[in-house]
Amino acid sequence: MTVPSGWELPQAIKRRLGQKEAGKQRAMVAEEHLLLILHKVPKQGSRKRTGLFFWRTPNGSWKYSGGGDGLGKLRSHVKAYSDAEQALTAQYEQAATAADYFHLLENIGPLSRATANLYAALQAAREAISDDLNIIDLRDAAIDLSRTLELLYDDTKNALDYALAKQAEEQARLSQKSVRTAQRLNILAAIFLPLTALSSVFGMNLHSGLEDQSTSIFWIVLIAGIFLGFATRDWVLRGKVRPSNSK
Repeated sequence: MTVPSGWELPQAIKRRLGQKEAGKQRAMVAEEHLLLILHKVPKQGSRKRTGLFFWRTPNGSWKYSGGGDGLGKLRSHVKAYSDAEQALTAQYEQAATAADYFHLLENIGPLSRATANLYAALQAAREAISDDLNIIDLRDAAIDLSRTLELLYDDTKNALDYALAKQAEEQARLSQKSVRTAQRLNILAAIFLPLTALSSVFGMNLHSGLEDQSTSIFWIVLIAGIFLGFATRDWVLRGKVRPSNSK
């Protein structure tokens, strides 16, 4: 969008305007004329910025590049930023997951930067035309919005960090549980390994000379296998690496 051709702006302002795009948000003042170049509220997921022009003549009347009451349109423009901030605040209050907070950050960032530039343009206009109360009111509304969005961004960033830390803590807890379970299985395997080995040996279809012995030999072998299992378990546990109590 460009400046309407029917606007009789001073040449000092016209020379500073681009021919195709509005450029960044800013205020231009020359010969008591004020031209505000502002951007529409950024759309979510879009990097395109649409320029709007507000012209204040030396007699205090306002005009808008889209037609209609210039001052009223400027107030509606600032309110659109306020509505966008309130919508993001409502999303923040309903967010619960890390994905929700990350999506919010993607939308708060562009709006926060655009609002800060809006405030900078209105502040420059306030400094150039110090007796216009309407500009003062709009400037004050813009700085309040900018601060609110900065706080909202910080709160969302902290909430995202907390959600990620909580997920990492839960994953660490599950990992420790898995390690403890594996340790129990290893201990059970160590206990029954000798008994399994003895059972395999005596279960072979070979004559060992013990076939005709009393059943007490069976119990002796069983008890010996269990004893060797606990001995193996103690050996495994002694071999575990323990943290040293270094001072």
